[in-house]
Amino acid sequence: MSTIEQSALRGPGAPVRTPLVSVVIPCLNEAENIEECVRRARAAMDGANIPGEVVVADNDSSDGSAELAAAAGARVVHEPRRGYGSAYLAGFGAARGEYIVMGDADLTYDFNEIPRFVAELDQGAQLVMGDRMGNIHPGAMPWLHRYVGNPVLTGILNLFFRTGVSDAHCGMRGFRRDILPILDLRTTGMEFASEMVIRASKEKLDIREFPIEYHPRGGESKLSSFRDGWRHLRFLLVHSPTHLFVIPGTVLLLLGALIMGIVLSEVSILGRVWGIHAELAGAMMVIGGTQIVGLGLAAHAYGSYFMGERDPWFDRMRARFRLEHGLMLGGVLLFAGLIMCVVIFIAWAHRGFADLGNGGAAVLATTLVILGMQVFFTSFLLSILGLRRIDNAR
Repeated sequence: MSTIEQSALRGPGAPVRTPLVSVVIPCLNEAENIEECVRRARAAMDGANIPGEVVVADNDSSDGSAELAAAAGARVVHEPRRGYGSAYLAGFGAARGEYIVMGDADLTYDFNEIPRFVAELDQGAQLVMGDRMGNIHPGAMPWLHRYVGNPVLTGILNLFFRTGVSDAHCGMRGFRRDILPILDLRTTGMEFASEMVIRASKEKLDIREFPIEYHPRGGESKLSSFRDGWRHLRFLLVHSPTHLFVIPGTVLLLLGALIMGIVLSEVSILGRVWGIHAELAGAMMVIGGTQIVGLGLAAHAYGSYFMGERDPWFDRMRARFRLEHGLMLGGVLLFAGLIMCVVIFIAWAHRGFADLGNGGAAVLATTLVILGMQVFFTSFLLSILGLRRIDNAR
């Protein structure tokens, strides 16, 4: 028997100790819409015999929205720190329901969908997402958001984190309140929507999705397309060190190594043999790529050791490679580069310190020395970050 059915057996007038559902609505100067939103949410729950409450997280409104929400039957919590995420965090903290359903205060979402979210949660879902993209009413979403912003950001999110959702930025969603400690949500702005999906995906939670309708909003929109879009993209990048650092750094390193190999082997490309200037460019790419990969590994270590994030890729790498492996690789590169430098210096001295001679070999030797130092000291940095894991284990 579902939770809704159990609630119905109690009868609409039966006393309920705690609500089953908390509908949380963030609100910033929504006097035109907030009363109607509260009434619709309460009517949807009453009509389905779902014991629930409406929590309005007022984000320091100056138009009387909080008073209107309270008069309509909502429990109002005040969050003076502005921001979409700040308001929701305050609302979640005040919610008492076993399930939480999120919805905006601008009438864009149909609160009659609440029972469908509850039904999915009753069936074991931990996070339920609405999907607006196939049911957008005329004038409800700007062309730029519908065909560029949302598809691109959702595509990047799915590429990085493999969430499988179709509309990662839908503002109507439901989840079990007991997953909040697992999600450990922290962001205060519009990127809050992405953070919830990313953390749920990383924790392997049961994420489900179904289509909902999206209506034109009442009142003036508070979204800033480029600012909020950038905040979403920035959040996606900083939470995926593999795509931000490791993959670009590896590509740069391999491409630079290929260029250096072509120059040193004197292979003809495009009808000519490339010289020391191309080799210098390749060396810069190798050095830069190695540095970027090292930063990516440090970012992975920080997320794993300090932020407590699950990182299967980094865990596998950590299981296979230890500090000594990195020190050995760095030492070999450094030693090889120094030997080459000594040989080049001796040959240069025999020529009376005149023409250096084989400049290509000098570039290779210098590159090996720099790579050796990078690998050697990056290995120590990763080991130092790993001390946090040992301390936590104790």
